[in-house]
Amino acid sequence: MSGPVSIGSTAEWQTLLDSTTVVIADFYADWCGPCKQIAPHFERLAKEHSRPKKVAFAKVNVDSQSTIARTQGVAAMPTFKIFHNGACVETIKGANPSALTEAISKAVSLANTPGGNPGEIFKTPGRTLGGGQTAGGGIDFGKLINILIMFVGLYFVSLLSARNKKEE
Repeated sequence: MSGPVSIGSTAEWQTLLDSTTVVIADFYADWCGPCKQIAPHFERLAKEHSRPKKVAFAKVNVDSQSTIARTQGVAAMPTFKIFHNGACVETIKGANPSALTEAISKAVSLANTPGGNPGEIFKTPGRTLGGGQTAGGGIDFGKLINILIMFVGLYFVSLLSARNKKEE
């Protein structure tokens, strides 16, 4: 099978989205260490799973193709986006090989299922590296309460230490 396609223009990107059922895109930067670290894994998956007109893998350099990156809302590198019939159905931020492998497996099954529904396969919103929470999740009140308790505790400790200095 073939490896990932390097996107050289907005027109090339749009043509790939329009002509392929599933597109898995790696938004990367040449200067990004994590991008370099996960690149061989992405290329291996691309060689294994690419299918003409069904599944395509693309590499989009965010520095040279900044218009595409901005349009897709890419703010961190690497960011992997999976598109089904031109619409983004999954986003993975960070160099997370297991999450990437799992998402690609789901995407390949989506491409192989006629009339497949991405909502059935991708039931969770995107993932980010280093967190069990889903992207776009609201306020975590447990963390907020812990921060308030720490703040109040530090405030009282600083009051007591200032009081002890005055008494000396």
